[in-house]
Amino acid sequence: MPVLTEPASSFINGAWIESAGDITYRFNPAAPSEAVTAYRQAGSEDLAKAIQAATVAAPAWDRLGILARGRVLSTAAQMIRERAEEIARTMTAEHGKTLAESRLEVDASADTFDYHAGSARNPVGADYPSSHPDERIVTVRRPLGIVGVITPWNFPLQIPAWKIAPALLHGNTVVWKSASNTPGVSVLLMDILAKAGLPAGVANLLLGPGSLGSELVSHPKVAGVTFTGSVPVGHQIRALVCGRGAKLQMELGGHNATLVLPDADPELAASSAVNAAMGSTGQKCTATRRIILVGDGHEEFLTKLREKVAALSVGPGTDPSVQIGPVVSASARDEITSAIGQALSEGAQIIAQAAVPDSDGCYVPPTVLTGPASLTICHEEVFGPVVTVLRASTLDDAIALANSTDFGLTAAVFTSDERAVRKCVTYLDAGLVKVNAPSTGSELHAPFGGMKDSTFAGPREQNSAAAAAFFTHEKTAYLRLAPEKA
Repeated sequence: MPVLTEPASSFINGAWIESAGDITYRFNPAAPSEAVTAYRQAGSEDLAKAIQAATVAAPAWDRLGILARGRVLSTAAQMIRERAEEIARTMTAEHGKTLAESRLEVDASADTFDYHAGSARNPVGADYPSSHPDERIVTVRRPLGIVGVITPWNFPLQIPAWKIAPALLHGNTVVWKSASNTPGVSVLLMDILAKAGLPAGVANLLLGPGSLGSELVSHPKVAGVTFTGSVPVGHQIRALVCGRGAKLQMELGGHNATLVLPDADPELAASSAVNAAMGSTGQKCTATRRIILVGDGHEEFLTKLREKVAALSVGPGTDPSVQIGPVVSASARDEITSAIGQALSEGAQIIAQAAVPDSDGCYVPPTVLTGPASLTICHEEVFGPVVTVLRASTLDDAIALANSTDFGLTAAVFTSDERAVRKCVTYLDAGLVKVNAPSTGSELHAPFGGMKDSTFAGPREQNSAAAAAFFTHEKTAYLRLAPEKA
């Protein structure tokens, strides 16, 4: 069943516009013959119109003031909650994730808008002492101008919320190039933002191909770019954006390790590892890709891991009994299946696997492999429900093994040993380290970002102070009194 009955269009300068591009269809990954959404491809002319609209709208949006902008975000949060079921069902139809996961994402996205709305009342600068008695030194923040936002399909509402809400709060205007796989969710969010009170031109949505994203980040009027996606695309964006002196924020891929020490609680470690590796069909940058068993004595953990994976229910995300939905597309399914096949040819073994429906849906069996650390799959990110179990003799060896990839997004460690915890927090190459908890999941008020190829060296996402640092320029003003008149 289609979730949008008419082809969607891009949103520019306060109106849904008829792009000249072809109509592109999005199919249900649980039933690939079923078209669920369609949209008209935007092109270079549409991008130019969006940039112009954002340019014209910027001064008035800035002058409105941060408290008034915060109220718009608060209204948007309320409207997201009012339309939560509509958004969740659209998300499941386009993405494939279970309805339970979609509903959680919608709720978290509303919380994100509320959080940034509330941060409108945070201090906006600092006051420093001066060596001159009649002078104050203060910092003020000013918007960047136009922010280019490029978001992926795996969290089609939450990641845009992380980026768009603080960009708007701090007085920027936005041109958003959303993911081609989830146009319906993007349209619903843009509709909510418009109805929440955004003036025309303040936020603009482009539905189009990846090449349009390259044009967006290259545009000289785009003062900042925030991007989440793959490492290769991120490197291309870095060259384009940094080469012209604009600000850049990126969150890229991950190859995250979970370390299980001998004293770990087997039930907690196994359930958390399955959740982190297989949840959302493994289509998370923060998903666990490697489980590293430290030392001896992990038989109970492995038994529980096998049992939990084999018991996973895989099927359509609309089925309330299903725990794992399909992957996003047939091409994604084929890439993941090929990676598993390559691992087996390199000497890996399957030690646990769940059953999948006998259908043409884009299903990949949740799979646990074991083998040497030299396996290609232990170094290259495979974006699906696949995890490899490795072994290390000591904690130092485990940390070195965990750090032996180009990525550095998240890591997890399961132990009751406080010394081991401190060593892991200090020496694991990961921007987020979880202790006795899954490598996935984060709090929206805490800074989020990685290290190495998983990020770009700059202000993090989510946290309000980090968002302010990225989405504004900081200026310092020396306010000296004029001499008193006689």
